[in-house]
Amino acid sequence: MTSNQENQALPPKTCTIDRLITIPADIEKVLQGKKRATRRNGRYADIGETMTLEDHQFIIDKVYQQKLGELTDEDAIKEGYADLEAYKEAILSLHPGMPWIPKMQVWVHEFSPVSK
Repeated sequence: MTSNQENQALPPKTCTIDRLITIPADIEKVLQGKKRATRRNGRYADIGETMTLEDHQFIIDKVYQQKLGELTDEDAIKEGYADLEAYKEAILSLHPGMPWIPKMQVWVHEFSPVSK
């Protein structure tokens, strides 16, 4: 992510933060510290906004757009997967019939636990 991307004003959210992570297995990965990012078709959170999962709070650290073709193994690990191929398989299994389109833009939401 370039500093230019960081400085651009974000468009309005398309959904609410409570819908950012809803799959039980993903919630568990977040609670275990294995998932620190999630990608969505729209923007679900603002930087600095707090997400609550099972009474644990997480702060949104970064929100930016990325093309699917730009994802790396490191990005997949932040998503809670072993590598990019495992991430692709998981995403495509959630959306039967959806192709992996490298030029497709998604919103990346990176987060960290709120210190108590």
